[in-house]
Amino acid sequence: MIDFRRAHAPIATWVPGSGRPAFDPDGIAEILSEIREPVHVVASRHDNGVGVGIGGSAGVNDDHGFRLLGTLPPLYPEWLGDRSFCEAHGVRFPYIAGEMANGIATTQMVIAMARAEMLGFFGAGGLAPQRVEAAVDELVRELGDAPNWGVNLIHSPNELAIEERVAELLISRGVPIVSASAYMGLTPAVVRCAVAGLRLVDGVVVPRRRVFAKVSRPEVAAQFMSPAPDEILRVLLDRGQITAEEAALAARVPVASDITVESDSGGHTDNRPLVSLLPAIIGLRDSIVAQHGFTIRVGAAGGLGTPASVAGAFALGAAYVVTGSVNQACVEAGISAEAREMLAAADIADVIMAPAADMFEQGVKLQVLRRGTMFAARAGQLYEAYRSYPSLEALPEAVRTRLERDVLRAPISEIWAGTEAFWRERDPAELQRALADPKHRMALVFRWYLGKASRWAIEGDDTRRVDYQIWCGPAMGAFNRWTEGTFLAAPSERTVVQVALNLLEGAAVLTRAHQLRTYGVPVQSFTFAPRKLI
Repeated sequence: MIDFRRAHAPIATWVPGSGRPAFDPDGIAEILSEIREPVHVVASRHDNGVGVGIGGSAGVNDDHGFRLLGTLPPLYPEWLGDRSFCEAHGVRFPYIAGEMANGIATTQMVIAMARAEMLGFFGAGGLAPQRVEAAVDELVRELGDAPNWGVNLIHSPNELAIEERVAELLISRGVPIVSASAYMGLTPAVVRCAVAGLRLVDGVVVPRRRVFAKVSRPEVAAQFMSPAPDEILRVLLDRGQITAEEAALAARVPVASDITVESDSGGHTDNRPLVSLLPAIIGLRDSIVAQHGFTIRVGAAGGLGTPASVAGAFALGAAYVVTGSVNQACVEAGISAEAREMLAAADIADVIMAPAADMFEQGVKLQVLRRGTMFAARAGQLYEAYRSYPSLEALPEAVRTRLERDVLRAPISEIWAGTEAFWRERDPAELQRALADPKHRMALVFRWYLGKASRWAIEGDDTRRVDYQIWCGPAMGAFNRWTEGTFLAAPSERTVVQVALNLLEGAAVLTRAHQLRTYGVPVQSFTFAPRKLI
């Protein structure tokens, strides 16, 4: 056994005040939760023990005191990440409520986060430009010139025109932050968001809007961490969408100064473990910064549903954290009460991969809730039929009957009529392509189910409850286990700010516990129970 009294050279003596030091697990757990007070690590007078105390006074060779082995300064949740993140985005906490598509991350959620001195992104993915425009107008009215809010720009390989229209909207309305997601490479739309409005102020290149990039692959991260490529800048110059001065300044800054590393998350995900992915991309960042001298922050997303996971992300080097699935269960989320109840009942293993509506033809999958819904299985049947047959007309009668009866619950001809009307209004080019390509026509019909399944969950359509598509990662189950038996177990108590503050407070407490353990303090409690913090 190590003799801590000899292993630590005392730097001073600590004399208790009104409270005595704690050497037992319960006493240590109580003191370590006082994160906003300096905590003193002291040696026991009687045995080979190390304990902690708060208050009191430090002196030298005081016979009434304890040997002082070290003192930890106050620790605040605000200090867990990179201080430059808070300074750059005008926030108090290094925490983001991430974008959840189809408006599930609502304007109410973004407004609540901004007013709580945090950051939130509106979930514009999957919405028509008119819906995005209405949301942006509301956010501008409510938040004015506040710098700490943003809107999602999602890569839409099958609807590039809509991606361009949303980018134009975000630029014209002066949205302060754009969060780019689902990109497999840079496009003119996302580069335009980063470059348009660049200006030189006292020799420093200043962006008109800040760009976050959510990535799960180093090769994609490298593109966003680097200056915009010349070929895309030339396209934007030819279109008249940027100026020559902006193009020249673009060579001096990265496309995105904040890179969100997305690990095993709800929705689109590569199911990468955070402990492997985050250090790899931080290392990539370091090499690019050494080459260019940029300031690039790297944050963490995916699987963050407990204080321990949040503390772990910061310990791995995350400048900030982004939550998703757990916010979907909050009262501000744009999803039905029935869907929130289903999320509140989920456990860690109650998730599954299923075909994605927006990249159906490419075979891309996303992570969804499995418990209480047949969506994943039924969507899988549609994708299998798409892979196996060249057209709707080529479907064997037995396959067609099964899909119409068990999955679509309507004749394919009826669904095509509705699909045709939808695309005639949204993007006529898609309709022309479908009329010329029977395989694409089949994809659009099957995508009808995938798109509707999300709407049914949002609207709470009881007749299609078993078809709800609810994006969800294992963080949701972990969150439910953590909150079991506390006030946050009730969906009605789950507000996005209350959840955020509890995760951050708990992460700070656990960080303090780890700090004390490195001093030899016998910490046994690595838990934090939710409590009402607002």
